[in-house]
Amino acid sequence: MSIALSENEITLALIQSLKDGKRRAFQNIIAELQPYDIARQYNHIPNKHSDKFLLYLPLEQLTSLMGELEREDQLDVLQRLGKKKSRVVLDLMENDDLASLLTDLEPEKITELLSSMKAEESQIVQNMMNYPPETAGRIMNNRYVWIPRHYTIRDAVDKLKVFAELAEYLNYLYVIDEEKRLVGVVSYKDLILGEITDKIEDIMYTRVVKADVLTDQEEAASIINRYDFVSLPIVEDGDRLVGVITVDDVLDVVYQEANEDIEKLSASGKSIDFTTKPLVAAYRRLPCLILLLFIGLISGSIISSFESTLETVVALAFFMPMIAGMTGNTGTQSLAVVVRGLASQDLNFRQVVKLVGRELWVGIIIGLTCGVLISLIAYFWRGNITLGLVVGSSLLLTLVIGTIAGTIIPLILYKLKIDPAIASGPLITTINDILSLLIYFGIATAFITRLM
Repeated sequence: MSIALSENEITLALIQSLKDGKRRAFQNIIAELQPYDIARQYNHIPNKHSDKFLLYLPLEQLTSLMGELEREDQLDVLQRLGKKKSRVVLDLMENDDLASLLTDLEPEKITELLSSMKAEESQIVQNMMNYPPETAGRIMNNRYVWIPRHYTIRDAVDKLKVFAELAEYLNYLYVIDEEKRLVGVVSYKDLILGEITDKIEDIMYTRVVKADVLTDQEEAASIINRYDFVSLPIVEDGDRLVGVITVDDVLDVVYQEANEDIEKLSASGKSIDFTTKPLVAAYRRLPCLILLLFIGLISGSIISSFESTLETVVALAFFMPMIAGMTGNTGTQSLAVVVRGLASQDLNFRQVVKLVGRELWVGIIIGLTCGVLISLIAYFWRGNITLGLVVGSSLLLTLVIGTIAGTIIPLILYKLKIDPAIASGPLITTINDILSLLIYFGIATAFITRLM
């Protein structure tokens, strides 16, 4: 099978081998594909070939395929495989992938799937599902290599050879004591450079970076990112080793959390993707938008209360959308900066003060630049220096306030243990619209006699 073939050519070759019943030719093509590519091919082939596709797949690739599919597709595959083969696949799946599959299923379906597995594997998955969602215990897996501290390097290498297929990543060997408490870690480099008679307890690192099973998954991801690890040991009840989180789990967490933050920042509610039906997408967006609609009515009432000012100086209406729009834009920019920063690090009081101070200066610089520019435009357009000063000073103040609001609101929510991403773009924009209109018309009204 040539690696130069395009994805479409591979799909056609697979379909042809399925049509002709050529299992060996099919498996030769599959052997050169990564699990992700196998999943794409499975989703691309016509439904009438799906059963044979699964039948021809070697067990290892079939298990890998399950880890790459969406939950609905995973359940469909299990149904197509039948009870006997699906039982084998469930036993071979990564425990964290299986726990994710079972999450939010009907209790009867969960019981059905777990009861079909080996008792030991089923119990492990049930234990994982007892941990709260989005914690380290929920996304860890138990496929790692551990060794007792009294082992020699020769003993460790021999065990590594025996259990190599069970470990997802073999960069580290975790050292435990008689009570299975994590007491050290040994890397491949340690094994290679040491003598085969060296004791593990003499070469192991005892200062082990680890996380508790109840640690938030985002914090666990941050630890792996901070130390550039490929896996992180997970402990409970006094450092008892119960699992590991690997870098691929972290990538899933980052992707999931990023999607959640984007949904909150856009005020779209639950997940909406390209396949979401129109009615479902509208239903998920409407609650927040209806709330913002009523808040937005305040903007209308502000404009109405300054109706006499607008009638006196009609030119003010020309700059009104610009004032409100620019304020919302700067607020949203600051919000994005703060939310992104909070996702990657924990801020202390000193850092918060420094951040607010910086954003204040950013608002002043942006406000002065844009304020002077719009003042000149207003003056040359209408020949009224007061109009220019009113518009320019209003823009300066609103941009400063918008920037500070976009910074402080998510920080306050973070301090209150509320996800700062809920200070969504639309909400910040709406609040800033109200503030900008109050400032704009307030200044204009104060100088109304000089604007006429």
